[in-house]
Amino acid sequence: MSGADSAAAAATPADPPGGRRAALVWGVGVCVYLVAVIFRTSLGVAGLDAADRFGVNASALSTFSILQLLVYAGMQIPVGLMVDRLGTKKVLTLGVVLFTVGQLGFALSPSYGMALASRALLGCGDAMTFISVLRLGTRWFPARRGPLIAQVAALFGVAGNLVSTIVIARTLDGLGWTATFAGSSLAGVLVLVLLLLFLKDHPEGHEPEPAPHAGAAYVRHQIALSWREPGTRLGMWVHFTTQFPAMVFLLLWGLPFLVEAQGLSRGTAGDLLTLTVLSNMVFGMTYGQLIARHHGARTPLAVGTVAATAAAWAATLLYPGAHAPMWLLVTLCVVLGACGPASMIGFDFARPANPPERQGTASGIVNMGGFTASMTTLLAVGVLLDATGDDYRIAFSAVFVLQALGLAQIMRLRARTARRERDRLVASRVETVHVPVA
Repeated sequence: MSGADSAAAAATPADPPGGRRAALVWGVGVCVYLVAVIFRTSLGVAGLDAADRFGVNASALSTFSILQLLVYAGMQIPVGLMVDRLGTKKVLTLGVVLFTVGQLGFALSPSYGMALASRALLGCGDAMTFISVLRLGTRWFPARRGPLIAQVAALFGVAGNLVSTIVIARTLDGLGWTATFAGSSLAGVLVLVLLLLFLKDHPEGHEPEPAPHAGAAYVRHQIALSWREPGTRLGMWVHFTTQFPAMVFLLLWGLPFLVEAQGLSRGTAGDLLTLTVLSNMVFGMTYGQLIARHHGARTPLAVGTVAATAAAWAATLLYPGAHAPMWLLVTLCVVLGACGPASMIGFDFARPANPPERQGTASGIVNMGGFTASMTTLLAVGVLLDATGDDYRIAFSAVFVLQALGLAQIMRLRARTARRERDRLVASRVETVHVPVA
């Protein structure tokens, strides 16, 4: 293939050029995702306050996060189809409206039932953000930058988590429940304005193919084709196995575990949660660079993260003293920081397995994995805490059960996925070399 042919191939409409304009548009999208994560994780630092405000036990408290994640997970495939059909801007706009109204409703809820409904609404809006941002990245940046762009998007989510652990936690002490949650909802209004003014679905000259009629048969066909790909299923199980230990810790049970089981002050516990978030940022950039340069590192990084997480939890829960030493809790929080970046590897398996018109659907299937695992573990921990009189060692043993299930599926699907990727690579090279002569 000549240099001119290579240049022509690089400039095809299927591979957007990126650049400053792409960074600006995509930046608006990730700001929306950042605010969504702030709202999603704000309950993680307010769990004890919520229990006091609504007078509920551990199981009822976990229902807040379980319902939110149930709605989130259940919306992933519908949202993926919506993004493929309607485009990013329309879906993100609806998402912002829903999660902002949900956050404001949570601030003003006079009862447990109203608060639950508000969290469900928030989960519905939140569900529309990340898949939309992933799709936005594939529309505005070259395919080779996919892994790094996805990890950077996840870093903005981590930043949102950091805002929750630092800002929300402190404003709760100073301003109280209503002022904190109502005030934070203004961030949703701000990103809605930015979205309407600056966000575009794709750069000029890179319009997607017109979507076919989105009837029930088309929807079933999209889901079936995405699921048939072993890369999609492997991506889902990678996301399932890697994401939930940190999600459960940061979303709800980390602060109670550190305060009630480990005897730390709320300030020290908050600092450890912040350490987890900061660790997530470091691992995110590292994993993104490694995968972009060495595609074969995906499975070792995912499996290694699962093994390290299991070892850190086992050492903490089995420590013979009444409380684990600080160095061990710090180690646990640092290791948990790798869970989010490792979960992004799931999208790096699904992305090359599906054509552009199925990217949203495939991403929805992958994203469902981790949130289903998180929802299951949140419920299990709450039920076990109530059943055992707040024995956190028994309650957190649920982590190992889901990790074992997910790891078995990863090992089952990895070879099949690798063969499919090799076959596609060979086919693409053949198509590139055998150019019809005019």
